[in-house]
Amino acid sequence: MKKKIHAFIKENWPYMTASFFIPFFVMVIIYLSIGIYPGSSRSVMASDSFSQFSNFHASFNNVLHGKQSIFYTWNASLGLNYLSLISYYLGGLFTPLVLFFKNQNIPDALYLITLLKIGSAGLAFWVFARNTYKMPKWGHVMLSIPYALMSFATAHSEIIMWLDAFTYLPLVILGIHRLMDQRKPTLLFVSYMLLFISNFYMGFMIGVFSFLYFIVRMLTNWKVYKKRIIPYGITSLLAGGASMILVLPAVLDLRANGETLSEVTQFKTEATAFWDIIMKNMIGVYDTTKYGSIPFIYVGLLPLIFCVFYFVTREIPRKNKLLFGSLFIILIASFYITPLNLFWHGMHAPNMFLFRYSFLFSFLVVLLAGYGFEKFKTDDLGLLTGSTIMLIAVFALAEGTKDAKSYGYIPISALILTLVFLFLYLAGIVFYQLKKIPMHYLITLLILLVSAEAFINTNAMLKGILTDWNYASRSLYSEPYPSIKKLVDKTKKENDTFYRLENLNPVSSNDSINYGYSGVSLFSSIRNRHSSSYLNDLGFRSRGTGLNIRYPNNTLLMDSLVGIKYNISESDPLKFGFFQTDKAGKFSLYENSNSLPLGFLADKDIYKVKQPANDNLSSQTELFNALSDQKQNYFTFYQPTIIDKKNVKIEQNAKSVTYRELQNNVAKDITWTVDVPANTQAYLSLFPTDFGQLESSTATLSVNGTSQKSQINITGQYYNIGYYDKPTTVTFTVSFYGTTTVSFMEPKVVGLDTTAFEQSVQAIQDKGADLTAKGRKAVGTVTADKDQVLLTSIPYDKGWKAYVDGKKVPIEVFKKAFVSIPVTQGEHTIEFVYLPEGFLPGVILFIVCIGGFVVYVRVTNKPKLALVKPKTRKRRIR
Repeated sequence: MKKKIHAFIKENWPYMTASFFIPFFVMVIIYLSIGIYPGSSRSVMASDSFSQFSNFHASFNNVLHGKQSIFYTWNASLGLNYLSLISYYLGGLFTPLVLFFKNQNIPDALYLITLLKIGSAGLAFWVFARNTYKMPKWGHVMLSIPYALMSFATAHSEIIMWLDAFTYLPLVILGIHRLMDQRKPTLLFVSYMLLFISNFYMGFMIGVFSFLYFIVRMLTNWKVYKKRIIPYGITSLLAGGASMILVLPAVLDLRANGETLSEVTQFKTEATAFWDIIMKNMIGVYDTTKYGSIPFIYVGLLPLIFCVFYFVTREIPRKNKLLFGSLFIILIASFYITPLNLFWHGMHAPNMFLFRYSFLFSFLVVLLAGYGFEKFKTDDLGLLTGSTIMLIAVFALAEGTKDAKSYGYIPISALILTLVFLFLYLAGIVFYQLKKIPMHYLITLLILLVSAEAFINTNAMLKGILTDWNYASRSLYSEPYPSIKKLVDKTKKENDTFYRLENLNPVSSNDSINYGYSGVSLFSSIRNRHSSSYLNDLGFRSRGTGLNIRYPNNTLLMDSLVGIKYNISESDPLKFGFFQTDKAGKFSLYENSNSLPLGFLADKDIYKVKQPANDNLSSQTELFNALSDQKQNYFTFYQPTIIDKKNVKIEQNAKSVTYRELQNNVAKDITWTVDVPANTQAYLSLFPTDFGQLESSTATLSVNGTSQKSQINITGQYYNIGYYDKPTTVTFTVSFYGTTTVSFMEPKVVGLDTTAFEQSVQAIQDKGADLTAKGRKAVGTVTADKDQVLLTSIPYDKGWKAYVDGKKVPIEVFKKAFVSIPVTQGEHTIEFVYLPEGFLPGVILFIVCIGGFVVYVRVTNKPKLALVKPKTRKRRIR
């Protein structure tokens, strides 16, 4: 075996190297041209890469260094199923490379992993091409380069978790070929399993496509391939079963916490138009990856030429053309028909980055181009020339008749470059067919042209990302890191029991999972929707299905309830009970003397606590009073008075007020004054009448020399204007920016009675249960004066199990959000243990399916004993 591998590498290393490193270095050079390289001031992080992927990879680094459990993290919002997060964001084979980077240098890790994944896609397609097409060896490289650098991959290169799919797709299809032609299912089994484990989302799309591909290829030779239906079914099911070790926990988690299915409200997909397929096959066409985009399907003009040639040459059976053409028809129809489009996305409309399955169109173009090139002969000059001229005509017609509104983003240079390269490809092929150059010269010329074309297109894609999203400055991520980490580490040294912390000047919404502290904020497709929904009812903003939840702009009651013991802030948070304890760089650490532990005892009537609809202050009051056995009225409303305004017109309505800017792109400033009583924490209440119209609108509140900026539709309602121990007339200013108008319910000032608040907090603290949380467990002791309930702020998940004095007890769900258990009178040892729902069945399936596949392969490969008939002596006829 070793000799075979050595011989294979010795024979093929130039082609393997070229297939990997040409796409790799194309990306390196273009990144370098826009100022991205290891240690550069501009990072590779754009769009979700900054807030999500950098922090999630940093958290995986924490796991690899033993700082966090692989099953559960206390550092994503209040607590989260981490195995499920891995299956969606971190399942790739290259993710463990973060082990060799410090979290402060994660931008460099993402840079390297992105390059490796792009290069691996090229190498994977070379493996497919070498085992599929009969063509010159460099011809396989000629096809692998455009595949690795197709527009979908480069235009979405910041979505690092998708890039693994482009490596597995050619291997899955090659696995189907080997199963159908050689009865060898191993490659298909391994490729399917690794694909689903790396990212079940993209795996679903490739799984559907590969199933359709199997059917189409089977129908090309039904008599032979119909015998492969059962082997394909067995291999696919066993691979899918083996992948359940990660997929099953994720699916069960998403079923409980994921997005709802999207409704079909229209037949035709939005923003698509007649010439989309043609326009998006031009060189360097980038519209957007936000809303209103059309599919990214460009994979190079040479593959397009030979893909068209596949359908016009007589060397390919008509039946094959119709069958493989049907795959194109399905994909194109999906681009335009909403129900089909939703199906590819698992019946959930994507949040930007539309048509996420369009890379399958690009793959199909390259795949059929290889078969077309196989059939290309010297006497095909007229046919190939005609095909190329037809493409030139179609591109020109599309440009000449395009709707300026639909295709205004396409520059004339895109058409010029497209026509120039079509002529260059045609000229090279004509020279070969006229026997002016040999085949190996033609292949060399085509590789040079393909690489140049891919370079130009990739440059347009990456610069499109730069314009569309901007690649974030490294300093935004790395500069605050040492100071924040120093303060976070200090809190860890000072605490033996569980606590939570939040940064009022965060780097991103997912800082906690990076720095290793438990907070409230989270932006993730993997989340605990029910706990976020309840926290939304209590004033933390988490609208819809809880994709986002934010800490800022809530009250002291909620700081205490969820156990916020510390705030990190660049300025004084102006909060009652918060005292500065340390400083690092521009950040200071403030400790909250009124925080509550992870668990606290309550009477069984706690389950009956009222939850007034659309009234988070009343919800906070009801819950706090129930926990403290008090009947306090914590909140009082005051009417502030406007004393100054700049660049704003105020439009008063019966139930709301609108602030309209007078000069465009200039902030709308309003200054209020209000009389605040003694011992009061004061907040300005700003509740938008329409969240959707305020996506880009911010509010910066300035009071007592400090300022705090918030995104209005993302953060909470209560903007802190400070604590006052004496009666004070407070003047504060809010600067609105981002939209021409902002509309709110009539703004009020909310006063929190800190004396009443402190009494209730003390009462709850006296019934607290100090738990220590580590890994996937939370343990501690509690003493109950009577039969009561231990209520925790641990988000409820079916993976939790509870033990009292070593005996398992049933978990009772509080408001569908938090874990609680009954406890009897006396002192008890409490233990909460987490294991993701579905993990153990997934492990069993993993072992059984891999074992079953090994047995299946051995049984099917076992040589059959031939039945030998005994020789009979012929009688001589006399």
